[in-house]
Amino acid sequence: MWFRNIQLYRLPEQWDMTAERLSEQLARLSFQPCGSQDMQTQGWAPPLQGELVHNVGGQWLLALGVEQRLLPGSVVKQVCEDRAVEIEEQQGFKPGRKQMKELKEAVTQELLPRAFTRRRRVYAWIDPKAGYLAIDTASRSSAEPVIEALHKALDELPLKLVNTELSPGAAMTDWLSGSEAPGAFSIDEDCELRAIDDESSAVRYVHHSLEGKEIREHIASGKQVSKLGISFDDRVALLLTDKFEIKRIQPLDVLTDKGDNEGDAKSREEQFDADFALMTGEMSKLIPALLEALGGEVKTI
Repeated sequence: MWFRNIQLYRLPEQWDMTAERLSEQLARLSFQPCGSQDMQTQGWAPPLQGELVHNVGGQWLLALGVEQRLLPGSVVKQVCEDRAVEIEEQQGFKPGRKQMKELKEAVTQELLPRAFTRRRRVYAWIDPKAGYLAIDTASRSSAEPVIEALHKALDELPLKLVNTELSPGAAMTDWLSGSEAPGAFSIDEDCELRAIDDESSAVRYVHHSLEGKEIREHIASGKQVSKLGISFDDRVALLLTDKFEIKRIQPLDVLTDKGDNEGDAKSREEQFDADFALMTGEMSKLIPALLEALGGEVKTI
């Protein structure tokens, strides 16, 4: 259970919460499948089985279940057009805008119960000791349903985005111009640079050496790093963005080889817990190191 991405939030200091009480509060908004007229439902579901808060070594895993009905707009449009032809033949003139709107609503209600459904889960990890909430989504906008569901379920949860003293874009540009990242980090071979005064002007490098003269010329011309592939301690690779989004998280061979050599085969539940413990253990070291590399967190009053 490795997160692919992380949107990082700061929990309130001295947050008075236990896994058991959190599970009880999340049950207020437990997942329910779509009803016949629901286009989408969402709610908290057990990440594995049992409790809504899966506790592994003091690290908590949550799962927001989402079910959507798959009703393509093109299907609704085609049925509406066929019905409109029938209505025109009956009344002698084409349906007006209001009539077509009512027809579309009626057709949607008729087709919804027959539409297929698709389920997915969005995972969130809480480190209660360090005070972080990490959501496995590629953007802040896609993390918003999780934040909204937490606020609906919990009595109180004042969250803040983690902000750093140094701008990630400026810091990564510094690292790249000097061909060296700070601390235990190293620069990999993926990068995106954007012009500060024209965001549509971008240069991307994928699996390409970033030590050449060409890179420094782009920086000298005013471009800033918006995405940079880096590794931490030769154990975890990731893509850092200028919005402090951690993407494309991948354990490196030193971790995956260790897992392959553990001997006896594990059950699905044991493997899930082992992977989650490994992931949280590594990220609990990586996140503070990354914050330090970016000058630390901005202290808010």
